[in-house]
Amino acid sequence: MSEEKSLPNAQDRVMAVDALRGFDMFWIVGGGELVRRALRIFVDPMPAPIEHQFDHVPWEGFVAWDLIMPLFLFIVGTSMPLAYARRMERGQTRWDLYRHMIRRVAILWVLGMIAQGHLLSFDPGKIHFYSNTLQAIASGYLIATIIILNVGVLGQMMAILALLAVFWGVMMFVPVPGYGAGSLTPSDNLAMYVDKLILGRFRDGTMYTWILSSLTFGATVLLGVMSGHILRAAKPPKTKALWLLGAGVAGIVLGWVTGIWFPIIKHIWTSSMVLYAAGWSFLLLAFFYWVIDVLQFRRWAFGFVVIGANAIVAYMVGEAFSVGGLEDLIFGKAASIPVPAAFGMAAVVFGLFWLALYLMYRKKIFVRI
Repeated sequence: MSEEKSLPNAQDRVMAVDALRGFDMFWIVGGGELVRRALRIFVDPMPAPIEHQFDHVPWEGFVAWDLIMPLFLFIVGTSMPLAYARRMERGQTRWDLYRHMIRRVAILWVLGMIAQGHLLSFDPGKIHFYSNTLQAIASGYLIATIIILNVGVLGQMMAILALLAVFWGVMMFVPVPGYGAGSLTPSDNLAMYVDKLILGRFRDGTMYTWILSSLTFGATVLLGVMSGHILRAAKPPKTKALWLLGAGVAGIVLGWVTGIWFPIIKHIWTSSMVLYAAGWSFLLLAFFYWVIDVLQFRRWAFGFVVIGANAIVAYMVGEAFSVGGLEDLIFGKAASIPVPAAFGMAAVVFGLFWLALYLMYRKKIFVRI
């Protein structure tokens, strides 16, 4: 943090970050279904290559829908240099930041257990201890905070490489009992073995892995931190946009190349997936930054900013209520309705949700951790 004086004022918000956060949330709070139904008005059924982008791949590979979770972690990292600079300008010490980190990790963990861990069921047999995006953020944020508070930018870059390399090494060379080393099948890989061993009956039962994958969650957040450093650099905005663009292209290429030896598998958060997803995240941030903060075309992004301003609220509501469930609640169940009517129903549901977030935004009610 010794270079603070040479950098732009930390109080200056980068609207592109808020808009991109809202853009990411848009897809999981009903926007994805809204877009899908809108497309079906013109092409029904949708071509398979387009339809394929609206659902996760079963195991190996990567589509647009798979970017939502990595982008969420990436944006958390993007915000960290900006937020920490603001806090230190207010006189907070490193130990204040550590206390904030502990509080934030604890709250994210509990919210994650509420969202998908069945914590509020109060049934020990149903509780999942580590099973949610918010907990992945908590782990990545914990790792990233410890690193950025103790080493400079070069050290942070080395830490990213170390985390990716260590995860690759243990996954490929540490044997899974009964299967040997290098197994990357859904049920028989080292990350899954560790989860089963440690979490036991508190595991969520999916193909996603969490404990070992925390290493690469940290790498994803730290790659976001690199984008935050770029945004804070004492360089012209156009130069920063080009740096983001270059980082995006490099990430995609490196992810694709390393995926030849260590496949892109989001379920276990492989090192190649981290690089590939970060590449697309850098490109999206470059686009949003160029259009919003460089060219100053901002009005189109306001809808996303409203969602991003209360991202935690949006996420928790999105986890609690599906579009279909809310449609049934508002309109009643319908066995079959025309595509335009289905789009209209989704638009009403999403519009009501967005309006609630807008009212919070207007009244300056921001739920932040």
